[in-house]
Amino acid sequence: MMTKSSMLAVTTTCTQLFLLIGGIQSFATPFNYHRSSNGLTIPSNMNDHKLGKDDHDSIVIQRNFKLWSQATDKSSNGGGEAVLDLSEGRSTGSVLTDLVTNGVRPKDDEQKKEDCIMDDTTTITTTTTNGKTAEDDDVAEVITKQPIIITTTSTTSSSSGTKIIATDDQFIKSDPDKRHYRAITLANQLTVLLTSDPMTDVESASVHVRAGHFDDPPNRAGLAHFHEHMLFLGTEKYPKEEEYEDFLGRNGGASNAYTDMEDTNYYFNVSPLDHSDDDEETSDEVESELKDTDGKVSSALSGALDRFAQFFISPLFDESMLERELRAVNSEYLNGRTSDNWRNYQMLKHLSNHNHPFSKFGCGNYNTLTDGGDPELKGEGGEGGESVEFGGGSSPRDDLVKFWTDKYHAGNIRLCVVGRASLDELQKTVEQTFGDVRPPPEGFVANGLVDQIKAGVLKLPKEGESHSRDENGDFVFQTEHLTYGPNAAFGPNELGLIREVVPLVESRTLKILSAVPPSDDPVLAESKPFRVLSHLVGHESPGSLHHLLMEEGWINSLSSGTGVSASDFSLTSLGISLTPKGMRERDQVLAKTWQWLALIKDAVLNDPHGVIEQYHHEMKVLADTSFKFRENGDPTSFCSSAAERLFDYEPSKLLLGSAEAGEYDVEVARAFLKRMTPENSLIVITGPELEKKELEEAAASASEEEWQTEARYGGKYRQIRISEDLVKEWNHPAEIDSRLRLPGLNEFIPEDLSLRCDDEESKATFDPAVDYREEHPKLIVDTPILRLWHKM
Repeated sequence: MMTKSSMLAVTTTCTQLFLLIGGIQSFATPFNYHRSSNGLTIPSNMNDHKLGKDDHDSIVIQRNFKLWSQATDKSSNGGGEAVLDLSEGRSTGSVLTDLVTNGVRPKDDEQKKEDCIMDDTTTITTTTTNGKTAEDDDVAEVITKQPIIITTTSTTSSSSGTKIIATDDQFIKSDPDKRHYRAITLANQLTVLLTSDPMTDVESASVHVRAGHFDDPPNRAGLAHFHEHMLFLGTEKYPKEEEYEDFLGRNGGASNAYTDMEDTNYYFNVSPLDHSDDDEETSDEVESELKDTDGKVSSALSGALDRFAQFFISPLFDESMLERELRAVNSEYLNGRTSDNWRNYQMLKHLSNHNHPFSKFGCGNYNTLTDGGDPELKGEGGEGGESVEFGGGSSPRDDLVKFWTDKYHAGNIRLCVVGRASLDELQKTVEQTFGDVRPPPEGFVANGLVDQIKAGVLKLPKEGESHSRDENGDFVFQTEHLTYGPNAAFGPNELGLIREVVPLVESRTLKILSAVPPSDDPVLAESKPFRVLSHLVGHESPGSLHHLLMEEGWINSLSSGTGVSASDFSLTSLGISLTPKGMRERDQVLAKTWQWLALIKDAVLNDPHGVIEQYHHEMKVLADTSFKFRENGDPTSFCSSAAERLFDYEPSKLLLGSAEAGEYDVEVARAFLKRMTPENSLIVITGPELEKKELEEAAASASEEEWQTEARYGGKYRQIRISEDLVKEWNHPAEIDSRLRLPGLNEFIPEDLSLRCDDEESKATFDPAVDYREEHPKLIVDTPILRLWHKM
């Protein structure tokens, strides 16, 4: 899903983050760091669009505005044991130490977290490097220097415990899709999508973990990001740091990863050949090898899966590698301080509700990850010349182990594999490699729609049943504020504001961010009112907002869509790139924008089965057509996105995904548009002129306030609450510009795409007595460079 990048980078560089609001793009959420020699790659959250270049101007736009992070893909591990390495300096009062030394579970509030590791069938064995059991006198030595290996026993084999939850014929596929699919649940409760594609020349796998920087502990900002880096640096089965990367390189592959707000994704690809004697193979032999797989899993894929699985079974988190990776993360942070997009994103987080995890500093730096360490202290040189480890802070290793223990179990991850082998063979390989991932604790419910619906946390309305409403009669979206409630990331204190920002690089933008329910909410996902809203707001036909603003010379571009999307809230974004003239006339730009939104609202409120429903039908037909003829894309991108979708879609609809849309629901549309008000929005204006006096007379200005500086990235801003007069004017425009009108319907959208040659009455018959060379169409021009046929 991103540009290919070198996996050999030991240091991390950050290229300029690119904020794109095009198409249905909007406010960027930069939070996944791409570690590579080519720099930082930014995906976007709209429709899986990608832009990419393999140089320092690298830009990749991908759904959910993730900041890509390629940990320097290192070795991984194997075996059926979960390794929790308690290195020197670990507190002897920790939960795991108690488990080893006392053999009993703790009785305090750590009980629930410890259940992620232990169940009634778990036995604990402490081993030394040579594998011998440690005697009581050696326990302290084992704890401080050797991994703790927690071995889970099971009375059934992983293969006999595997359940098929969806067969190939149950998947909804596009017409060109010739792949074969199977969804399974392993004995350890790991959900897996298997994809057999005998014609693929790339095999791939991805693991998606429902844990991101929202899960960082308060004293270790950036831990999820740092954890992703460290996971590549050796496992119990494959302790060599470069093992994983070297294996992929020898097999024509590469790997990558990203850390997002609530997610972390790891993936790799390989070439499905036997690379043991590549130097001696001819092209004919390679072609023969591709054809003659006999349905078996290639050595490249099986070997990569074995190494990959160990990330989730027995990572080492080698203490000796912490300092280097801490400085790599710190380098990313320092580079981000010179990027307006990083500065603006962190400003959005900083000024959100601090009781919601969206406000967390997800990148992290040396200081936050070491709980107060100073990167300038190089290990020696403290007072009296004594050693200064972690810059005077503390080691994050214990927190890494705890994070992995709490989040990296079979209930909280999903796996997708694409290979040339048959589904049965792929299943066997997955059972052998991922079957030893720890099962989830009893009663665990993942933060995803599939698990939440099964557990009864979310209740879908039955057919014919009315939607839920609160005591005030307002529409209830079940997922809104569900995960982190009752705290809202953007509530009344954080909305209804005008924020002015001074950029580092000359740019002029105006954004309206409105707080709405999560875009994945089952009710919203069914009728998708946000799709029609984005379509209309970004429309460029005569009479549209875009056309009027361009005609006035106020803007360079306009777009709309979902800006930030989390499990319990979303921010829609209407983004405008202003000209210098538009900056001076920003009051007029805002007035016309709210007039346009008023036109759309009026159509929804007063014409329940009118033009808005017809727009919805148009977009539904286009989405259906696009899916019907959609060809298979890159296996690596498919794996990465499919693994994530396993949390929110039943397997049969996994391929269809967001392309599915139900019928228009006017009540849902009204409830959604009700959120598009000045009081429920944040208006962000960016421009170098904002410090100049001549602009301070604008009504949409925060000139009465003092300039402030955001601490992490140094962004300069000021903000003020929107005045009551502006709220009244924007909510209820006295008049709407006569040049604004909703666009007409698209009469060129096809609804019947069947071929005429398939109709019985259209099939031609062949008459052997006819010389078809003399019939129409006739060849009327025949030259070496042109043949022209004519048909009456």
